[in-house]
Amino acid sequence: MIRVGVLGAAGRMGRLVSQAVAEDPDLALVAGINPSFDGKPLGPMIGHPEIDVRISDEIETLLQAETEVAVDFTRPDVVMDNVRWAIEHAMHIVVGTTGLGPEELGEIERLLEEGGTESNVIVAPNFAIGAVLLQRFATMAARVFPAAEIIELHHEGKADAPSGTALATAERMAKARGEAWEGPGSESIEGVRGGDVQGIRIHSVRLPGLVAHQEVIFGGVGQTLTMRHDSMQRVSFMPGVLLAIKEVIRRPGLTVGLEPLLGLDDTGL
Repeated sequence: MIRVGVLGAAGRMGRLVSQAVAEDPDLALVAGINPSFDGKPLGPMIGHPEIDVRISDEIETLLQAETEVAVDFTRPDVVMDNVRWAIEHAMHIVVGTTGLGPEELGEIERLLEEGGTESNVIVAPNFAIGAVLLQRFATMAARVFPAAEIIELHHEGKADAPSGTALATAERMAKARGEAWEGPGSESIEGVRGGDVQGIRIHSVRLPGLVAHQEVIFGGVGQTLTMRHDSMQRVSFMPGVLLAIKEVIRRPGLTVGLEPLLGLDDTGL
């Protein structure tokens, strides 16, 4: 049984992760970390009052609980500090917090090498398996439809824009294209054309009632192709999170995305 501690345990995603871990027979929820909730019982928050875990505001509680895998669903401004701590203390970590770019991923790889490969790290911009497949299909389509734009829609509390999923999708599409393409950039109102990632425009929507949604629209001569994925509830992320928790122990170094865990390589399905 894998001993799991959740960073950001009192947040919306953190509570769902804690509940999913508590209900998985192969996992044990042993710690929850969250500032301003110090001392509060985690079990009643997730519908399992029998679980005797109290939330702490000290990350060292993970060590005291003999945590094997930490799961981070915190904030972009603190996630790297948590990753550094986990690597320093030879603890595996699964990161669901978005906002980690190439610079941060490069630092994680360096830290893992310097730390003697005692920790493994999985970073995924999206744990919804459908979203992973959409990204995969969009990369394939970009080889023959270079003209494309992305619309990503999330709840009003999402701190970063664009989403990590949309940014990763655009970067992979741009790399896969056989030829470069850029649409018109002129604007009568600044910002209406969205952000530009190597010729692929990303438009970010933040509204109450949304959870996590992404649409990729391709344009060609006399035709369009639209791909869309919708997470209607945050529970849609839990199968991917549980898969990552179970896999991180046996995947040395840094793994980015769920594709390797799902048996998808870089050349196709």
